[in-house]
Amino acid sequence: MLLAIDVGNTHTVIGVYERERLVADWRLTSATNRTADECWLAIKSFCTDRSIAATDLTEAGISSVVPDLTDVYVSMVKKHLGTSPVVVSAALDLGLRILYTDPSAVGADRLCNAIAGYRKYGGPLIVIDFGTATTFDVLDSEGNYLGGAIMLGLESTAHELHRRAARLPKIELRFPDLIIGRETEASMQAGIMFGAVDAVEGIVRRIKAELRSEARVIATGGLSGVIARHTKVIEACEPTLVLDGIRLICERFSRKTT
Repeated sequence: MLLAIDVGNTHTVIGVYERERLVADWRLTSATNRTADECWLAIKSFCTDRSIAATDLTEAGISSVVPDLTDVYVSMVKKHLGTSPVVVSAALDLGLRILYTDPSAVGADRLCNAIAGYRKYGGPLIVIDFGTATTFDVLDSEGNYLGGAIMLGLESTAHELHRRAARLPKIELRFPDLIIGRETEASMQAGIMFGAVDAVEGIVRRIKAELRSEARVIATGGLSGVIARHTKVIEACEPTLVLDGIRLICERFSRKTT
């Protein structure tokens, strides 16, 4: 079994694969004060709850945008699984041509999204990931990674409005019934949620114009399903896309070593 770990700025998503099948996945906060042993105890507990024997975990892959936690999870895998994990980065031979000016600047999660998205949908392709940031990753018809766009994520936007304006409350991220809010919470929800839809549609339109071709559009991330229900631009939601990318990259390296 493969242990796939996606370390984001806000949450860490952990999945267990049996060959190509995702048998279980969990979400943790990305707390930088956790030790390798504490991380392992959490994963072992999750596995027990799903009747997965921790001893069946024989390999691991890590996608991380938090360097301190990368080291923690690498140490955890080495100590408790007795193997070295595949740590996703542009420095690896991913079978992906990266046309970023500095390939090392592309986040590991974006690389995983690109690889898994292209494998399933082909190209041209736009992958939108609704996380701490909302990212747009673009691949051409040959699967080359062209780059993309980054904007503040929905949760980050709501948090910043609450943090920077004394009278703006914390809100639930959902669509209100009307765009014209009758009270502060509904007004914030209207601005954030409908604003996100309009931003997605506008950026996708601009990307397609720059590509001078149509492109499929898929989404991932915790709020992808919520946004997708309010726009026809997004064709499909793939909530475990980063984990799937980790699995594909690990499979690639397993083939190389056998």
